[in-house]
Amino acid sequence: MSVSMYELVAVLGFGVLAIRATKVRDQELSPIPRKISDKLGKLWDIAHQGMRENRLLRAEKALLTILKIDEKNAAAYNRLGILYAKQKEYKDAIDCFEIASSIEPTASSLHNLGLIYYETENYPSSAAAFEKAIELEGNLAARHIAYAKVQEKLNNEKLMIQELEKAIELEPNKESYTLLAGAYRHTGNEEGALELESKLQKLIVPSGTPKRIARPKRVVV
Repeated sequence: MSVSMYELVAVLGFGVLAIRATKVRDQELSPIPRKISDKLGKLWDIAHQGMRENRLLRAEKALLTILKIDEKNAAAYNRLGILYAKQKEYKDAIDCFEIASSIEPTASSLHNLGLIYYETENYPSSAAAFEKAIELEGNLAARHIAYAKVQEKLNNEKLMIQELEKAIELEPNKESYTLLAGAYRHTGNEEGALELESKLQKLIVPSGTPKRIARPKRVVV
């Protein structure tokens, strides 16, 4: 399978890191005294605003201050890892995601860790991180596509195809069909590739033909 085939996988960009790592306020604040909690809340506001406005130094200072107050705040380590990843400071990003995962192993932090390991070409560690993420939350196609991408690098074609097939089960869309069709063709399964491409054509609405919007059912509460 060619590398260009995976250029279609937009879900693997670092933009996903920020989406998947977003925490609600109650999860970001530990059970600590009100005065300190209020201070942490203000620091989180600064960190979020800094990330949104690309004022990364300001966001970093706020996150580091949070960790001085609450050194086991997994959400802060995860967000700091995202910040470093955006700046391509991958070693620091790995450290942050590893710490976050050791404090509170979540699918998001492990997925982020897998992405960074992939970016630094540490494919065995990337695969291990994605495996743990899937164990915790295996109902997202993006996780299986990411894991398949690593297996391609490790020359595990059978497992790569299995993961892409799982992605289609979860989200049968243009991207997942295109990826699996390419994988089938790469491994000599031309018949399977043609069958998927036929299904793919049925998913695509012809130009100028509007999709029908189903009228929502009325529900009496």
